Amino acid sequence: MKNVADSPPYGRSTAQPPAPWPIVGLVCLAQFMMVLDVSIVNVALPAMESDLRLGAEGLQWVVNGYILTFAGFLLLGGRAADLFGRRRTFVVGLAVFAIASLAGGLATTPALLIAARAIQGLGAAVVAPATLTILTTTIPAGPARARAIATWGAVGAAGGAVGSIAGGLLTDYLSWRWILLINAPIGVAAIIAALRLLAESRDAGTRGLDLAGAITVTLGLLALEFGVLQTPAYGWGSSRALIPMGVGVLALAAFVLIQARFARAPLMPLRVFRARSVSGALLVQFLLGAAGFAVWYFLSLYMQQVLHYSALQAGLAFLPHTLAIIVASKATPRLLGRVGLRPLLVAGTLISAAGFAWQATITPESGLLTGIVLPGVLITGGMGLTSAPIAMAATAGVGPGEAGLVSGILNSSRQVSGSLGLAALTTLAAAHTGTPTSPYALAFWACTGVVAAGALAVLALPKTRRDVPDARDRRQGK
Repeated sequence: MKNVADSPPYGRSTAQPPAPWPIVGLVCLAQFMMVLDVSIVNVALPAMESDLRLGAEGLQWVVNGYILTFAGFLLLGGRAADLFGRRRTFVVGLAVFAIASLAGGLATTPALLIAARAIQGLGAAVVAPATLTILTTTIPAGPARARAIATWGAVGAAGGAVGSIAGGLLTDYLSWRWILLINAPIGVAAIIAALRLLAESRDAGTRGLDLAGAITVTLGLLALEFGVLQTPAYGWGSSRALIPMGVGVLALAAFVLIQARFARAPLMPLRVFRARSVSGALLVQFLLGAAGFAVWYFLSLYMQQVLHYSALQAGLAFLPHTLAIIVASKATPRLLGRVGLRPLLVAGTLISAAGFAWQATITPESGLLTGIVLPGVLITGGMGLTSAPIAMAATAGVGPGEAGLVSGILNSSRQVSGSLGLAALTTLAAAHTGTPTSPYALAFWACTGVVAAGALAVLALPKTRRDVPDARDRRQGK
């Protein structure tokens, strides 16, 4: 296993071919679609309820059905890319996602819509880890890979914000069905492009699938996620939440035991966590993910319930957030070359924490600029500075044969921590009454603390050679 410190310095010129940008564009489009569908349905829920009469619980499962299977199958999806071929896995996942999107857009009953959303999540769990693996195995380490991963991070991070805007536009001007139907032609085009652009690759050194490990980890994540998703409605102490969470914890414990003692070809070799770059990146990702999902959820509620914005107005108000993510993510390769990975991660998390602290001061009289746009730009801009460095640190710590595995773990950490954090923050906010903005303010203060802890967690990452400028850099004023 290689250490991140052994990789070529970030941002420094090396003799290597340029990145294959058509491939980068393809995998970024796929990643964007997977992340987009986490948030795009939020503003369309009232229209779905009016059309299909879903009820409160049905509306919850339109959102959670996707998140549940996405998070639950991500680790298995990441391993599938290494075992069965990255192009094959990518294409199959896209096909499942596109077919499920078509079925959801044409659904005539609540059950069909919820089932289609769950199958969408399964397809996304296969595609998402393959996107990062294709980049890291196609492009040699160095500036070209740094730029490609920065682009991947930018479009992935922007997916959540764009989902609110796209959902509002499609729902208001066409129909809620088009938020799902639009994925079908895009998915078909992406499949055709993948078959033409991507060469098949896999890890020749790994044989077989750890079936016992796959069953226990998938069951564990699904049960844990299911239990957590019950907490906003029933509370953390209810049997509806505690029983599935307990089952999830036991299944995950069994998974760890299988990996450590019994599996001949482990689904998740525990040795990958011995690399500080992997374990440290996962810790940082978990903390940032716990707060990252909350900003879209609570700000959307604040704008529509307190400021009385329409769905489309709320979606458009997120446009500066999206631009901040894109600009910050695209700036990371140059900044990595100047300041190094760990300092950039610390700066990004502290900027985001400052934005959350500012956001926590909102009142019913807060204006668009100072109440939403400026603090939001700090939050998402800071997050944009961290996305690519986290992915680079995690995948630089392992060999190419385990890149899909680590990518799956990283994506799973983002989804699991996001849903765990959102459930905890929703429960916290619901228990706090006072002014109309008190629940939101409390949630944002909690996010401030979690993201600040992420800055401390960056210290768990090993130093790279770019964290300490060499003598030539100092002479050149870098």
